[in-house]
Amino acid sequence: MARQKQFKRKKNTINGWLVLDKPYGITSNEALGKIKRIFSPLKVGHAGTLDPRASGLLPVAFGEATKTVPFVMDGRKVYRFEVTWGTETNTDDTEGEVIATSDVRPAADAIKGVLGEFVGTIMQVPPKFSAIKVGGERAYDLARDGEDVELAARPIDVHRLDLVECPDENRAVFEAECGKGTYVRALARDLGRRLGTCGHVTELRRLLVGPFAEDDLIALDELLDAAEELEEGEGIDALVEEFVLPVRDAMDELVEVPVSDDDAAKIRKGMAVLLRGRDAPLNTEIAFASYANVPVAIGSIEKGRFQPSRVFHL
Repeated sequence: MARQKQFKRKKNTINGWLVLDKPYGITSNEALGKIKRIFSPLKVGHAGTLDPRASGLLPVAFGEATKTVPFVMDGRKVYRFEVTWGTETNTDDTEGEVIATSDVRPAADAIKGVLGEFVGTIMQVPPKFSAIKVGGERAYDLARDGEDVELAARPIDVHRLDLVECPDENRAVFEAECGKGTYVRALARDLGRRLGTCGHVTELRRLLVGPFAEDDLIALDELLDAAEELEEGEGIDALVEEFVLPVRDAMDELVEVPVSDDDAAKIRKGMAVLLRGRDAPLNTEIAFASYANVPVAIGSIEKGRFQPSRVFHL
C-alpha cells in the first residue's frame, strides 16, 4: 500500500511558502516532485537548489509566492559543513575522484588563523562541477565529458566564517554566512590549499535562506505522515493551514507601504498611486504595497508615487 496519498482530483490554488527540510540523497527537483504529489498545486517552484548530498532548508513557493522567489534567492544563506583534510576531489565533495592528497592535518589554531582571509568580498573560482554556463553549456556537463573546464574567479560575499569544532585531526566543522553565488565546496577546497593541505566537503546542511531559518523547517516525513492521516475525501486545507507560511514572509526586508482600499484597486490595475502621509517614502528602488496587511503589489517609488511591477492576486 502506497504511503503517500495523492490529490489528483483537481489542481489546488495555494499561495504561500513551505520551508522544506530536504533530506540527504535526493535532488531538489525530486523533493519538489514529492511536494507536488502531496499538495497538487496549480503553481510551485523552489528558491535555491541544494545538491543531492546536501540537506536542509529548501524554500518552496506556491502560487503567488513564486513572484517573491528572487527576494529569497538574493538573501543571505547560512551553511554548516564538514571538511575532511588530506584529500581533494575533482568535485570538491564526496562524489568526485581524488585528484590530490596530503599528509598535513591543520590544528584548530592554524585554521582559526586564516579564516579572516575568507571573510568579506573575496574572489572565488567556482568548482568545475557546477551549474555555471561555459559557452552555453553547464560546466558540470563539460567536466563529465572529460573536458578541462577553466572557470574565472568571481567576487562573492562571505559575511561570517566560523570554526565550530574539530571532531578529530582529519575533520573540521564550519558555519558560513554568505551571499548569492557562493560555493561552499570551493571554500573547503581553498581552505585546504591555504592551510598547506587538501580538503573536500563531506557533509553540508543549509540552515538559512533569506527570511527563512531553522525554526521554519518542515521535515518531508512529517508532511507525508500528515497527508496520510487525512480522511478519505478530505481536502488539503488542513495541510496548508499547518505548514504553509504567508506570501508576505518572503518580503520582510523590503519597504512596505500600506495603501487605502481605493489605491489598492488602482494598483491591481497596474496604475501608479501617490503615497500619502508624512512618513511615506519618496524614492525606493523596490517596495511592496499592502492593504489590510495583505500584499497588493511589488513595485518602486519615485517622487512619492508607487509604480507596481508585479501585482498579487490574493
